[in-house]
Order: sequence, then structure tokens, then C-alpha cells
Amino acid sequence: MDVVELMPGLCLLRSPVGQAYLWCDGEELTLLDAGPGGSGAAVAAVAEPLGTIRRIVLTHFHEDHVGGAGELAALTGAEVLAHHLDAPAIRGEVPGPPPVFEDWERPIHAEAARHLPAAPFVRPSRITEVADGDVLGFGDGARVLHVPGHTHGSIAVHLPRHGVLFTGDTVAASPVDGAVMPGVFNLDRQRLLASLHRLASLDCDVACFGHGAPVVGDAGAVLRRTADRHPVRP
Repeated sequence: MDVVELMPGLCLLRSPVGQAYLWCDGEELTLLDAGPGGSGAAVAAVAEPLGTIRRIVLTHFHEDHVGGAGELAALTGAEVLAHHLDAPAIRGEVPGPPPVFEDWERPIHAEAARHLPAAPFVRPSRITEVADGDVLGFGDGARVLHVPGHTHGSIAVHLPRHGVLFTGDTVAASPVDGAVMPGVFNLDRQRLLASLHRLASLDCDVACFGHGAPVVGDAGAVLRRTADRHPVRP
């Protein structure tokens, strides 16, 4: 697992598919997404010198974001949080609905799926369900934003006092040229674009995506330019 410090108190944790972020309030740590199955021990090893993981915030139900959550929660006792619409799929009570693929997305998705573990992942035994507007106990007031489109219960998390935004898969950066773009593999692309426009209205200096290099510096302007290139159809 690659670890990159983006700013004091914020690290990117990169796995072969997808990535997670570790936010540090002193020695109290919050993990944003948890990587694919089998990631729990690796994340715990990264976190151990820094402090204790108190909570794991999951942006949506896809395996590359939640697969490590159950293992890590069992290792650390961390609270797991997710939007109430995606929580049943994360717990395994219902199947998560599959994406509505654009034709060009299919080979990319197939290649990404090759990097996911074949074995079933450990699901969290308990999930604290959150909703739009909730304020979480880290980052001096982390605000939950419901941003449907990628999944029905996708969330972003905004830390306004620090200028940091975690977008989940609502926004991505191209692995080819780093260009910021709307997320892919969505349930409803138009809803995702509306969610992108909502995120672009926020003040942020750092934007952390579920896939692709984060934007560190003037991220709000980058998101606004991206939204302007992708209007929502009436």
C-alpha cells in the first residue's frame, strides 16, 4: 500500500484499485473509505504509528471502497459510517444495483475488476447510518453531503474549516493525463452531474477523489471548470 502525505494531517492510501484517505486530529484518526477486501491489516499498520482509527466513513457501497472496512473495524474497534441508502448493501442484506454502463466504460470496468480479491470480503457487523447535512466528529466539523448518481447513497464529506473535500466516486481524475472528470460506472449519470455541480459550489483547496490524483491547491476552481464542461440536461 502506497502512502502519500497530501498536507499535515492528511494522507492518501493507494491500493491496486481505488484509494482511501486518513485524516488525523492529533492521535484520533478517521479513515475515508477502506480499500478492497484484504486491506484492513495494511491500513492498520499504516495508522499504528499515527494514532487510533476511531471511525471509518464509507462514501458508497462498491467493494473497492468498503472491502477492508469489516476487517479493519474488527482490528481497531472503529465505528463504521455510511449513508442510509447504501448501508443495506454494505451489510450484505441486499445486492447493490449494478452500474448503467456507457459502452466505453465496459472494458475499463472489466480491467479494474481483475484487481479485486476473489474471496468474499468481511462485512462490518454494525454501521452508523448518516444523511445529508449530518456533522461528524472530526475535522472540526465534517459535513456529510448526499451526492446520488454514482450510487443512490453516495456521499461526499466536506471539512470547511480546513478547505478539504472528499468526493468519493462522484469526481475522478484521469489516470492518463490527470484531468478532473465526472465519476464513471454510475447508476444515473445525470444525477451524478447534478451532484458534481453541488460539490463545485463549495469552497475547498484540496479535493480527494476515490480514483486518480487529488487536487492540492485551488481545488474549488478546478471543480467549477469541470462542472462547466459537463452541464446537467434539463
